[in-house]
Amino acid sequence: MADNYDLVVVGSGPGGYVAAIRAAQLKMKVAIVEREHLGGICLNWGCIPAKTLLRSSEIFHILQTLDQYGMSAENVKFDIAKIVKRSRGVAAQLSGGVKFLMKKNGITVIDGAAKLAGGGGKVTVEKDGKKVADLVAKNILLATGARARVLPGMEPDGKLVWTYKEALVPDTVPKRLIVIGSGAIGVEFASFFRDLGSEVTIVEALDRVVPVEDAEVSAFVKKSFEKQGMKVLVGASVKGVKKGASTVTATVEIGGKTQEIEADRLILAVGIVGNVEGLGLEGTKVKVERTHIVVDGYGRTGEPNVFAIGDVAGPPWLAHKASHEAITCVEFIAGLNPHEFDGSNIPGCTYCRPQVASVGLTEARAKELGHEVKVGRFPFIGNGKAIALGDTEGFTKTVFDAKTGELLGAHMVGPEVTEMIQGYTIARTLETTEAELMHTVFPHPTVSETMHESVLDAYGRVIHI
Repeated sequence: MADNYDLVVVGSGPGGYVAAIRAAQLKMKVAIVEREHLGGICLNWGCIPAKTLLRSSEIFHILQTLDQYGMSAENVKFDIAKIVKRSRGVAAQLSGGVKFLMKKNGITVIDGAAKLAGGGGKVTVEKDGKKVADLVAKNILLATGARARVLPGMEPDGKLVWTYKEALVPDTVPKRLIVIGSGAIGVEFASFFRDLGSEVTIVEALDRVVPVEDAEVSAFVKKSFEKQGMKVLVGASVKGVKKGASTVTATVEIGGKTQEIEADRLILAVGIVGNVEGLGLEGTKVKVERTHIVVDGYGRTGEPNVFAIGDVAGPPWLAHKASHEAITCVEFIAGLNPHEFDGSNIPGCTYCRPQVASVGLTEARAKELGHEVKVGRFPFIGNGKAIALGDTEGFTKTVFDAKTGELLGAHMVGPEVTEMIQGYTIARTLETTEAELMHTVFPHPTVSETMHESVLDAYGRVIHI
Protein backbone atom coordinates (compact mmCIF):
# COMPACT_ATOMS: atom_id res chain seq x y z
CA MET A 1 0.00 0.00 0.00
CA ALA A 2 1.48 3.34 -1.06
CA ASP A 3 1.66 6.29 1.29
CA ASN A 4 -0.28 9.32 0.03
CA TYR A 5 0.99 12.91 0.23
CA ASP A 6 0.02 16.34 -0.99
CA LEU A 7 3.64 16.95 -1.95
CA VAL A 8 6.68 14.76 -2.39
CA VAL A 9 9.96 16.69 -2.60
CA VAL A 10 12.93 14.95 -4.19
CA GLY A 11 16.16 16.41 -2.80
CA SER A 12 16.78 18.25 0.49
CA GLY A 13 19.08 21.09 -0.49
CA PRO A 14 18.21 24.76 0.08
CA GLY A 15 15.48 24.42 -2.53
CA GLY A 16 14.01 21.13 -1.39
CA TYR A 17 13.98 21.54 2.37
CA VAL A 18 12.63 25.12 2.15
CA ALA A 19 9.86 23.89 -0.15
CA ALA A 20 8.99 21.14 2.30
CA ILE A 21 8.81 23.55 5.24
CA ARG A 22 6.67 26.08 3.37
CA ALA A 23 4.32 23.33 2.22
CA ALA A 24 3.99 22.07 5.79
CA GLN A 25 3.20 25.62 6.94
CA LEU A 26 0.39 25.61 4.37
CA LYS A 27 -1.02 22.43 5.97
CA MET A 28 0.10 20.04 3.26
CA LYS A 29 1.11 16.48 4.04
CA VAL A 30 4.73 16.41 2.91
CA ALA A 31 7.47 13.85 2.35
CA ILE A 32 11.04 14.66 1.38
CA VAL A 33 13.35 12.09 -0.19
CA GLU A 34 17.13 12.44 0.18
CA ARG A 35 19.71 9.94 -1.05
CA GLU A 36 22.69 11.30 0.89
CA HIS A 37 22.75 14.18 3.42
CA LEU A 38 19.99 16.50 4.58
CA GLY A 39 20.84 20.00 3.44
CA GLY A 40 22.14 18.83 0.09
CA ILE A 41 25.34 20.08 -1.53
CA CYS A 42 25.04 23.61 -0.13
CA LEU A 43 25.21 22.70 3.54
CA ASN A 44 27.40 19.62 3.19
CA TRP A 45 29.73 20.11 0.21
CA GLY A 46 29.26 23.66 -1.04
CA CYS A 47 28.39 27.08 0.31
CA ILE A 48 28.77 26.53 4.04
CA PRO A 49 31.94 24.39 4.32
CA ALA A 50 33.64 26.49 1.63
CA LYS A 51 32.96 29.73 3.51
CA THR A 52 34.19 28.08 6.70
CA LEU A 53 37.49 27.28 4.99
CA LEU A 54 37.71 30.81 3.63
CA ARG A 55 37.22 32.25 7.11
CA SER A 56 40.27 30.30 8.28
CA SER A 57 42.44 31.48 5.39
CA GLU A 58 41.20 35.05 5.91
CA ILE A 59 42.29 34.98 9.53
CA PHE A 60 45.66 33.55 8.55
CA HIS A 61 46.08 36.36 6.01
CA ILE A 62 45.21 38.99 8.64
CA LEU A 63 47.80 37.48 10.98
CA GLN A 64 50.42 38.08 8.29
CA THR A 65 49.58 41.80 8.26
CA LEU A 66 49.43 42.53 11.99
CA ASP A 67 52.13 45.20 11.81
CA GLN A 68 49.71 47.70 10.25
CA TYR A 69 47.53 47.37 13.34
CA GLY A 70 50.41 47.91 15.76
CA MET A 71 50.69 44.26 16.68
CA SER A 72 53.05 41.36 16.15
CA ALA A 73 52.95 37.61 16.45
CA GLU A 74 55.62 34.96 16.12
CA ASN A 75 55.52 31.47 14.67
CA VAL A 76 52.01 31.86 13.25
CA LYS A 77 51.04 28.51 11.78
CA PHE A 78 48.00 26.67 10.52
CA ASP A 79 46.97 23.03 10.71
CA ILE A 80 45.11 22.00 7.56
CA ALA A 81 43.63 18.96 9.28
CA LYS A 82 42.09 21.16 11.99
CA ILE A 83 40.85 23.66 9.41
CA VAL A 84 39.10 20.88 7.50
CA LYS A 85 37.75 19.35 10.71
CA ARG A 86 36.16 22.66 11.68
CA SER A 87 34.62 22.99 8.23
CA ARG A 88 33.14 19.48 8.38
CA GLY A 89 31.84 20.15 11.88
CA VAL A 90 30.01 23.29 10.78
CA ALA A 91 28.46 21.36 7.88
CA ALA A 92 27.36 18.56 10.21
CA GLN A 93 25.84 21.05 12.65
CA LEU A 94 23.73 22.66 9.94
CA SER A 95 22.69 19.34 8.43
CA GLY A 96 21.50 18.35 11.90
CA GLY A 97 19.59 21.63 12.01
CA VAL A 98 17.70 20.68 8.85
CA LYS A 99 16.85 17.32 10.41
CA PHE A 100 15.40 19.17 13.41
CA LEU A 101 13.36 21.45 11.13
CA MET A 102 11.90 18.46 9.31
CA LYS A 103 10.77 16.92 12.58
CA LYS A 104 9.47 20.24 13.91
CA ASN A 105 7.30 20.73 10.82
CA GLY A 106 5.99 17.17 10.72
CA ILE A 107 7.69 16.31 7.42
CA THR A 108 8.33 12.66 6.60
CA VAL A 109 11.99 12.11 5.67
CA ILE A 110 12.76 9.11 3.48
CA ASP A 111 16.34 7.92 2.95
CA GLY A 112 16.90 6.82 -0.64
CA ALA A 113 16.78 7.73 -4.31
CA ALA A 114 13.38 8.68 -5.73
CA LYS A 115 12.04 7.93 -9.21
CA LEU A 116 8.81 8.80 -10.99
CA ALA A 117 6.91 5.58 -11.47
CA GLY A 118 4.57 5.85 -14.44
CA GLY A 119 2.27 8.79 -13.86
CA GLY A 120 -0.55 9.40 -11.43
CA GLY A 121 1.83 10.94 -8.93
CA LYS A 122 3.56 7.63 -8.25
CA VAL A 123 7.07 7.69 -6.83
CA THR A 124 9.26 4.78 -5.84
CA VAL A 125 12.22 5.08 -3.49
CA GLU A 126 15.19 2.72 -3.51
CA LYS A 127 18.20 2.39 -1.26
CA ASP A 128 21.20 0.26 -2.20
CA GLY A 129 19.20 -1.34 -5.00
CA LYS A 130 16.25 -2.28 -2.79
CA LYS A 131 12.84 -0.63 -2.76
CA VAL A 132 12.13 1.13 0.52
CA ALA A 133 8.92 3.02 -0.24
CA ASP A 134 6.04 3.50 -2.69
CA LEU A 135 4.53 6.97 -2.60
CA VAL A 136 1.60 8.69 -4.28
CA ALA A 137 1.59 12.48 -4.42
CA LYS A 138 -0.80 15.10 -5.69
CA ASN A 139 2.31 17.09 -6.59
CA ILE A 140 5.96 16.18 -7.08
CA LEU A 141 8.79 18.69 -6.75
CA LEU A 142 12.19 17.83 -8.20
CA ALA A 143 15.02 19.61 -6.37
CA THR A 144 17.88 17.24 -7.14
CA GLY A 145 20.57 19.88 -7.65
CA ALA A 146 23.65 19.52 -9.79
CA ARG A 147 27.21 18.20 -9.76
CA ALA A 148 30.58 19.31 -11.05
CA ARG A 149 31.09 19.24 -14.81
CA VAL A 150 33.89 16.92 -15.89
CA LEU A 151 35.93 17.54 -19.04
CA PRO A 152 37.08 14.57 -21.16
CA GLY A 153 40.67 13.63 -20.39
CA MET A 154 40.61 15.58 -17.11
CA GLU A 155 38.56 13.22 -15.01
CA PRO A 156 39.07 13.79 -11.26
CA ASP A 157 40.94 11.01 -9.49
CA GLY A 158 40.69 12.33 -5.94
CA LYS A 159 44.48 12.55 -5.74
CA LEU A 160 45.96 14.88 -8.36
CA VAL A 161 42.85 16.22 -10.08
CA TRP A 162 40.12 17.55 -7.79
CA THR A 163 36.57 18.81 -8.05
CA TYR A 164 35.20 21.12 -5.37
CA LYS A 165 34.46 18.07 -3.22
CA GLU A 166 38.08 16.96 -2.94
CA ALA A 167 39.22 20.58 -2.59
CA LEU A 168 37.03 20.94 0.51
CA VAL A 169 38.87 18.17 2.36
CA PRO A 170 42.54 18.49 1.35
CA ASP A 171 45.03 16.42 3.32
CA THR A 172 47.74 18.92 2.44
CA VAL A 173 48.14 22.41 1.00
CA PRO A 174 49.72 21.94 -2.42
CA LYS A 175 52.85 23.98 -3.07
CA ARG A 176 51.70 24.53 -6.67
CA LEU A 177 48.05 24.58 -7.73
CA ILE A 178 46.29 24.95 -11.07
CA VAL A 179 42.65 26.10 -11.02
CA ILE A 180 40.78 25.61 -14.30
CA GLY A 181 37.83 27.99 -14.42
CA SER A 182 37.41 31.38 -12.75
CA GLY A 183 33.77 31.38 -11.77
CA ALA A 184 32.81 31.63 -8.11
CA ILE A 185 33.98 28.12 -7.20
CA GLY A 186 37.32 28.48 -8.95
CA VAL A 187 38.31 31.86 -7.54
CA GLU A 188 37.16 31.01 -4.02
CA PHE A 189 39.46 27.99 -3.92
CA ALA A 190 42.21 30.03 -5.55
CA SER A 191 41.92 32.58 -2.73
CA PHE A 192 41.81 29.93 -0.02
CA PHE A 193 44.91 28.08 -1.14
CA ARG A 194 46.83 31.24 -2.07
CA ASP A 195 46.30 32.71 1.40
CA LEU A 196 47.67 29.46 2.85
CA GLY A 197 50.79 29.70 0.69
CA SER A 198 50.09 27.86 -2.57
CA GLU A 199 51.53 29.11 -5.84
CA VAL A 200 48.27 29.44 -7.79
CA THR A 201 47.72 29.56 -11.54
CA ILE A 202 44.18 30.31 -12.76
CA VAL A 203 43.29 29.22 -16.30
CA GLU A 204 40.16 30.79 -17.80
CA ALA A 205 38.87 30.12 -21.33
CA LEU A 206 37.02 33.45 -21.59
CA ASP A 207 38.72 36.82 -21.85
CA ARG A 208 38.35 37.76 -18.17
CA VAL A 209 37.99 36.24 -14.71
CA VAL A 210 34.63 36.08 -12.90
CA PRO A 211 33.15 36.56 -16.40
CA VAL A 212 29.51 36.97 -15.33
CA GLU A 213 30.41 40.14 -13.44
CA ASP A 214 30.74 43.70 -14.72
CA ALA A 215 33.89 44.14 -16.83
CA GLU A 216 35.37 46.71 -14.41
CA VAL A 217 34.96 44.28 -11.52
CA SER A 218 36.60 41.48 -13.53
CA ALA A 219 39.58 43.70 -14.35
CA PHE A 220 39.93 44.74 -10.70
CA VAL A 221 39.81 41.14 -9.44
CA LYS A 222 42.46 40.03 -11.94
CA LYS A 223 44.76 42.88 -10.91
CA SER A 224 44.22 42.08 -7.23
CA PHE A 225 44.94 38.38 -7.72
CA GLU A 226 48.14 39.17 -9.61
CA LYS A 227 49.18 41.56 -6.85
CA GLN A 228 48.70 38.69 -4.39
CA GLY A 229 51.09 36.60 -6.47
CA MET A 230 48.66 34.50 -8.49
CA LYS A 231 49.27 33.84 -12.16
CA VAL A 232 46.08 34.53 -14.14
CA LEU A 233 45.75 33.24 -17.72
CA VAL A 234 42.67 34.40 -19.63
CA GLY A 235 41.64 33.46 -23.15
CA ALA A 236 43.37 30.18 -22.39
CA SER A 237 42.24 26.69 -23.34
CA VAL A 238 43.46 23.49 -21.71
CA LYS A 239 44.49 21.04 -24.41
CA GLY A 240 45.37 18.18 -22.14
CA VAL A 241 46.30 17.03 -18.66
CA LYS A 242 49.03 14.51 -17.87
CA LYS A 243 49.26 12.85 -14.47
CA GLY A 244 52.58 11.81 -13.01
CA ALA A 245 53.34 9.97 -9.81
CA SER A 246 52.90 13.03 -7.64
CA THR A 247 52.41 15.94 -10.05
CA VAL A 248 50.03 16.96 -12.80
CA THR A 249 50.86 18.90 -15.97
CA ALA A 250 48.38 20.95 -17.98
CA THR A 251 49.02 21.91 -21.59
CA VAL A 252 47.55 25.38 -22.09
CA GLU A 253 47.08 27.28 -25.35
CA ILE A 254 46.93 31.08 -25.46
CA GLY A 255 46.86 32.99 -28.73
CA GLY A 256 47.99 29.99 -30.72
CA LYS A 257 50.98 29.30 -28.47
CA THR A 258 51.11 26.41 -26.02
CA GLN A 259 52.83 26.06 -22.68
CA GLU A 260 53.04 23.35 -20.06
CA ILE A 261 52.26 24.13 -16.43
CA GLU A 262 53.26 21.63 -13.76
CA ALA A 263 51.62 21.56 -10.35
CA ASP A 264 51.03 19.33 -7.38
CA ARG A 265 47.25 19.49 -7.72
CA LEU A 266 44.67 20.68 -10.25
CA ILE A 267 41.14 21.84 -9.41
CA LEU A 268 38.52 21.50 -12.13
CA ALA A 269 35.92 24.28 -11.72
CA VAL A 270 34.26 24.56 -15.12
CA GLY A 271 30.59 24.64 -14.22
CA ILE A 272 27.98 22.11 -13.23
CA VAL A 273 25.48 19.72 -14.80
CA GLY A 274 21.98 19.01 -13.54
CA ASN A 275 21.16 15.77 -11.73
CA VAL A 276 18.45 14.56 -14.10
CA GLU A 277 19.50 10.92 -14.44
CA GLY A 278 17.56 8.15 -12.74
CA LEU A 279 14.50 10.29 -12.04
CA GLY A 280 12.18 8.38 -14.34
CA LEU A 281 11.70 11.32 -16.68
CA GLU A 282 11.61 9.06 -19.72
CA GLY A 283 8.09 8.83 -21.10
CA THR A 284 6.98 11.98 -19.31
CA LYS A 285 6.47 15.46 -20.75
CA VAL A 286 9.32 16.84 -18.65
CA LYS A 287 11.72 18.56 -21.04
CA VAL A 288 15.46 18.55 -20.42
CA GLU A 289 17.84 20.96 -22.16
CA ARG A 290 21.59 20.95 -21.58
CA THR A 291 21.14 18.72 -18.50
CA HIS A 292 18.59 21.06 -16.90
CA ILE A 293 14.83 20.70 -16.55
CA VAL A 294 12.83 23.34 -18.41
CA VAL A 295 10.36 25.18 -16.16
CA ASP A 296 8.19 28.30 -16.21
CA GLY A 297 8.09 31.12 -13.67
CA TYR A 298 6.27 28.91 -11.16
CA GLY A 299 8.49 25.84 -11.50
CA ARG A 300 6.03 23.95 -13.68
CA THR A 301 7.45 21.35 -16.07
CA GLY A 302 5.65 19.96 -19.11
CA GLU A 303 4.26 17.12 -16.99
CA PRO A 304 1.11 17.95 -14.99
CA ASN A 305 1.75 18.34 -11.25
CA VAL A 306 5.51 17.79 -11.64
CA PHE A 307 7.63 20.80 -10.71
CA ALA A 308 11.36 21.55 -10.58
CA ILE A 309 13.44 24.20 -8.81
CA GLY A 310 17.03 25.06 -7.97
CA ASP A 311 20.19 24.01 -9.76
CA VAL A 312 18.47 21.19 -11.67
CA ALA A 313 16.20 23.85 -13.22
CA GLY A 314 19.09 25.92 -14.55
CA PRO A 315 21.09 29.05 -13.73
CA PRO A 316 21.83 31.05 -11.77
CA TRP A 317 23.15 28.17 -9.66
CA LEU A 318 22.70 29.79 -6.27
CA ALA A 319 21.29 28.49 -3.01
CA HIS A 320 19.20 31.58 -2.35
CA LYS A 321 17.75 31.37 -5.85
CA ALA A 322 16.66 27.80 -5.11
CA SER A 323 15.05 28.82 -1.81
CA HIS A 324 13.17 31.69 -3.43
CA GLU A 325 11.96 29.43 -6.24
CA ALA A 326 10.82 26.95 -3.60
CA ILE A 327 8.54 29.49 -1.92
CA THR A 328 7.11 30.67 -5.25
CA CYS A 329 6.47 27.12 -6.45
CA VAL A 330 4.83 25.85 -3.26
CA GLU A 331 2.64 28.92 -2.90
CA PHE A 332 1.55 28.45 -6.52
CA ILE A 333 0.67 24.83 -5.79
CA ALA A 334 -1.34 26.03 -2.77
CA GLY A 335 -3.27 28.52 -4.94
CA LEU A 336 -1.89 31.66 -3.31
CA ASN A 337 -1.17 33.37 -6.66
CA PRO A 338 2.45 34.42 -5.99
CA HIS A 339 4.40 36.58 -8.41
CA GLU A 340 6.32 34.59 -10.99
CA PHE A 341 9.94 33.97 -10.13
CA ASP A 342 12.12 36.89 -11.30
CA GLY A 343 15.76 35.96 -11.79
CA SER A 344 16.82 39.55 -12.51
CA ASN A 345 16.77 40.43 -8.81
CA ILE A 346 18.88 37.53 -7.60
CA PRO A 347 22.15 38.82 -6.13
CA GLY A 348 25.37 37.01 -6.85
CA CYS A 349 28.10 36.72 -4.23
CA THR A 350 31.66 35.44 -4.56
CA TYR A 351 33.72 35.04 -1.39
CA CYS A 352 37.23 35.31 -2.77
CA ARG A 353 39.61 38.02 -1.54
CA PRO A 354 38.51 40.68 -2.42
CA GLN A 355 34.83 39.72 -2.21
CA VAL A 356 32.54 40.32 -5.19
CA ALA A 357 28.78 40.99 -5.15
CA SER A 358 26.29 42.20 -7.73
CA VAL A 359 22.63 42.42 -8.69
CA GLY A 360 20.89 43.39 -11.90
CA LEU A 361 22.46 44.42 -15.19
CA THR A 362 26.09 45.11 -15.93
CA GLU A 363 26.86 48.41 -17.61
CA ALA A 364 27.53 46.64 -20.92
CA ARG A 365 24.31 44.63 -20.77
CA ALA A 366 22.26 47.71 -19.92
CA LYS A 367 23.61 49.45 -23.01
CA GLU A 368 22.98 46.36 -25.16
CA LEU A 369 19.34 46.50 -24.08
CA GLY A 370 19.07 50.09 -25.27
CA HIS A 371 19.29 51.96 -22.00
CA GLU A 372 20.90 55.37 -21.82
CA VAL A 373 22.81 55.04 -18.56
CA LYS A 374 24.22 57.09 -15.74
CA VAL A 375 27.07 55.33 -13.92
CA GLY A 376 28.44 56.10 -10.48
CA ARG A 377 31.56 54.75 -8.77
CA PHE A 378 33.08 55.18 -5.35
CA PRO A 379 36.42 53.70 -4.21
CA PHE A 380 36.84 52.16 -0.77
CA ILE A 381 39.98 54.26 -0.27
CA GLY A 382 37.62 57.22 0.12
CA ASN A 383 35.65 55.55 2.92
CA GLY A 384 36.59 56.26 6.54
CA LYS A 385 35.52 52.88 7.93
CA ALA A 386 37.47 50.98 5.24
CA ILE A 387 40.58 53.00 6.08
CA ALA A 388 40.07 52.27 9.79
CA LEU A 389 39.73 48.58 9.01
CA GLY A 390 42.92 48.63 6.99
CA ASP A 391 41.05 47.18 4.02
CA THR A 392 40.61 49.79 1.30
CA GLU A 393 40.78 47.58 -1.78
CA GLY A 394 37.75 47.84 -4.07
CA PHE A 395 34.87 50.02 -5.19
CA THR A 396 31.11 50.25 -5.54
CA LYS A 397 29.51 50.87 -8.94
CA THR A 398 25.89 51.69 -9.73
CA VAL A 399 24.14 51.79 -13.10
CA PHE A 400 20.96 53.85 -13.56
CA ASP A 401 18.58 54.47 -16.45
CA ALA A 402 19.27 58.09 -17.34
CA LYS A 403 15.65 58.80 -18.27
CA THR A 404 13.73 57.14 -15.44
CA GLY A 405 16.25 56.91 -12.59
CA GLU A 406 15.68 53.15 -12.32
CA LEU A 407 18.53 51.30 -10.62
CA LEU A 408 19.51 48.87 -13.38
CA GLY A 409 22.41 47.21 -11.61
CA ALA A 410 24.90 47.42 -8.77
CA HIS A 411 28.40 45.95 -8.63
CA MET A 412 30.71 45.78 -5.63
CA VAL A 413 34.20 44.47 -5.00
CA GLY A 414 35.89 44.81 -1.64
CA PRO A 415 35.54 44.02 2.07
CA GLU A 416 32.26 42.40 3.14
CA VAL A 417 30.39 43.46 0.01
CA THR A 418 28.49 40.16 0.12
CA GLU A 419 26.86 41.45 3.32
CA MET A 420 25.86 44.75 1.70
CA ILE A 421 24.50 43.85 -1.75
CA GLN A 422 21.10 43.06 -0.23
CA GLY A 423 20.58 46.81 0.16
CA TYR A 424 20.62 47.28 -3.59
CA THR A 425 18.54 44.11 -4.03
CA ILE A 426 15.82 45.59 -1.81
CA ALA A 427 16.03 48.84 -3.77
CA ARG A 428 15.48 47.01 -7.06
CA THR A 429 12.65 44.92 -5.60
CA LEU A 430 10.91 48.10 -4.47
CA GLU A 431 11.58 49.72 -7.87
CA THR A 432 13.48 52.49 -6.14
CA THR A 433 14.95 55.36 -8.15
CA GLU A 434 18.04 57.44 -7.50
CA ALA A 435 15.91 59.99 -5.60
CA GLU A 436 14.99 57.56 -2.80
CA LEU A 437 18.54 56.22 -2.59
CA MET A 438 20.07 59.69 -2.39
CA HIS A 439 17.65 60.66 0.39
CA THR A 440 18.35 57.49 2.39
CA VAL A 441 20.50 58.12 5.46
CA PHE A 442 23.44 55.72 5.66
CA PRO A 443 25.08 55.32 9.09
CA HIS A 444 28.59 56.62 9.68
CA PRO A 445 31.18 55.26 9.86
CA THR A 446 30.28 52.21 7.80
CA VAL A 447 31.58 50.66 4.62
CA SER A 448 27.98 50.84 3.35
CA GLU A 449 28.48 54.57 2.85
CA THR A 450 30.25 53.65 -0.40
CA MET A 451 26.83 52.55 -1.65
CA HIS A 452 25.38 56.00 -1.04
CA GLU A 453 28.36 57.82 -2.52
CA SER A 454 28.23 55.71 -5.69
CA VAL A 455 24.62 56.79 -6.26
CA LEU A 456 25.57 60.41 -5.65
CA ASP A 457 28.45 60.08 -8.10
CA ALA A 458 26.13 58.92 -10.87
CA TYR A 459 24.33 62.24 -10.58
CA GLY A 460 27.32 64.54 -10.05
CA ARG A 461 26.75 64.93 -6.32
CA VAL A 462 29.47 62.77 -4.77
CA ILE A 463 30.96 64.24 -1.59
CA HIS A 464 34.14 62.43 -0.59
CA ILE A 465 36.12 62.22 -3.83
